[in-house]
Amino acid sequence: MSRTGPLEGILIADFTQLAQGPFATMILGDMGAEIVKIEPPGGDWMRNFALSGIYAGGETISYMCFNRNKRSIGIDLKSKEGLELVRTLCDKADVVIENFRPGVMKRLGIDYETLKKTNPDIIVVSSSGYGSSGPYVTRPGQDLLAQAITGFPTVIGRKEDPPTPIAAGIADLTAGFHIVYGTLAALISRMNTGEGQSVEVNLMSSILTTQLDQFTAFLANRTQPDRSSAGIANPWTGAPYGLYKCIDGWIAIAMNPLSEIGEVLDIPEFKNLESKNEISKRDEYKRLIDAKTINWKVDDLLEKMLEKDLWCAPLQDYEAVSKDPQVLHNEMIVSIPHPTAGSLETLGIPVKFSGTPSKIRKHPPLFSEHANELAREFFGLNDSQISDYFAKGIISKPKKI
Repeated sequence: MSRTGPLEGILIADFTQLAQGPFATMILGDMGAEIVKIEPPGGDWMRNFALSGIYAGGETISYMCFNRNKRSIGIDLKSKEGLELVRTLCDKADVVIENFRPGVMKRLGIDYETLKKTNPDIIVVSSSGYGSSGPYVTRPGQDLLAQAITGFPTVIGRKEDPPTPIAAGIADLTAGFHIVYGTLAALISRMNTGEGQSVEVNLMSSILTTQLDQFTAFLANRTQPDRSSAGIANPWTGAPYGLYKCIDGWIAIAMNPLSEIGEVLDIPEFKNLESKNEISKRDEYKRLIDAKTINWKVDDLLEKMLEKDLWCAPLQDYEAVSKDPQVLHNEMIVSIPHPTAGSLETLGIPVKFSGTPSKIRKHPPLFSEHANELAREFFGLNDSQISDYFAKGIISKPKKI
């Protein structure tokens, strides 16, 4: 059995930039697929954007976190020669993944209908902001925009707060997962039928799917739920669901019988309440619990609650998470050697395979780092031709270390 990942032997031509596409192709690369990252002459957009302005070795953290296990080549798709090169790659690829605005791939002549003429079993996976057709097809798509247009910020925070978006790129990352499962399903379908296909993903539908439970509840009665004034964590849920302040931190308490919460915290009002989801008096009950947890240290209250197998956990900041024994046991903090950053600490691979384990085999590439080897391997160019393409800007020169 192969030891380099379950997708060993699968070649993916990766035209994606920013987050959702690169996140998806990183996961596929983690699973052993060969990812050839085709970048525009200026590089992936994320090479010039960094959370908190954090760079390491001249590379942005935001770029590096999404791009391990890939090889990079910069190609000018506005040139005839550049398009000929990528068509050659697409003819050899199992999968093409892109997140241009709808219509760009067709205009370039590398859309599914065109590519399948020379590569009949090709799979082309496209991700956009809102879909490949419809009233929003020309609008820019981005995570915050997708959150806003699907109502996500209206159900986060307290009643008196303004609409509150999520800091993490939830639309991007969910769309990334959808790209991955769409790719895998299309590969399995091809194994069974011998036929490729096009697959479409979009940010709007992806983030709506993360609200499946909540939106189905809304559709049942067409009522926008009120957020809790006291801090119940979900407008559709009741007490005790929420975060509670303690002497030295915070504790999360989920759906537990109020009677058992009352027994631990000495709340006589809860004595005969078996509800795990008290809606009508949720703010009143939340404040009763608040008044008790403030007298406890987090570890002491956790121990007491866990003795009764109640659903609870400490609230941890990122520093605590990075040292959490379960996080470390799960190998979720890893270090990747990098030619300019020295060592990049990032998150590990969450899915474990017993027979074909995923591995971090390649550092996030420098811009067009693998131009020479990819030009020979996939385009059949010799040294003289490569030099000529470099001089004309058709292929971008590798970034110097």
